[in-house]
Amino acid sequence: MIAPLQLAAIGKSITEARGVPMQAVLDCLVPESAVCVGADLFEEIWRELTTWGDVSFVVHTLDGFFESEGAIVPGEFGHGYFNVHGDSPVGGHFRMDRCQSIYFVDRPSFGTRTCSVQFVNRDGGVMFKIYVGYNKDHTLKADQVERFEALCGKYRAAA
Repeated sequence: MIAPLQLAAIGKSITEARGVPMQAVLDCLVPESAVCVGADLFEEIWRELTTWGDVSFVVHTLDGFFESEGAIVPGEFGHGYFNVHGDSPVGGHFRMDRCQSIYFVDRPSFGTRTCSVQFVNRDGGVMFKIYVGYNKDHTLKADQVERFEALCGKYRAAA
């Protein structure tokens, strides 16, 4: 499962070369490749993601990438964070008050289709990304692709 890392590396190299936040790169994608919605839909989208099964959860900074495979579990707001704990390696505490928008990104990376939900902060940086999972043969999980496409269609139609 190298595709999420490769896609992130491409975006990061553009942002570094141009001195722009990742949101600027996402905003340049064609409408068929990216759908942007407001952060006010976070809880609705998160609830949907808890039904997908194992996905790839990615956080990256200038200094490296962290990838984890597991199910998205329900969370709750408290003490200024959205707190995620459960029977999954995906967990933590997110400052969702800093989230400005959520992008559904469907694009190729090194010849492989990738589908991700990217949470962008008010500075234009990506807080974290959730990628449709891969099967053992490195193909995308068909049921998750269907769910991803349905969400994209729903929000694209509402825009």
